[in-house]
Amino acid sequence: MIKLFYEISDFYVINESLFIKDIYLLLKNEGNIYIGNINYIFCNDKFILEMNKKYLKKNFYTDVIAFNYSLKKCISGDIFISIDRVIENSNQWHQFFLFELKRVMIHAILHFLGYDDQNKMDQIIMKKKEDFYLNLFQY
Repeated sequence: MIKLFYEISDFYVINESLFIKDIYLLLKNEGNIYIGNINYIFCNDKFILEMNKKYLKKNFYTDVIAFNYSLKKCISGDIFISIDRVIENSNQWHQFFLFELKRVMIHAILHFLGYDDQNKMDQIIMKKKEDFYLNLFQY
């Protein structure tokens, strides 16, 4: 089950069901996968910075932090997304906000599926996957 939660009061996804449907489609497209509990938690910079410090021992802002609880083919996890960072990134990259939001939502799910972005080749593969799904979802 995919759910959306809000740690901030000044933001909400207008059409949650469309976003959730797209993530289900991505997971179905990636193969024979059982969907456990996937939680998207939308927050601000302050909240995600505290998460980054507390759990990852990193002292910087980030757009997304994903805690993967997947077991074999059962995909589960918590995904924290800083709306402040998504706004900043969309401005920096001259993208629509919803496009950038969907990109980080896809990015986290790809990590749950085993994709990595620690080296240049993996980054290229992951970017191609992100672009494929963004195009598929027509954003």
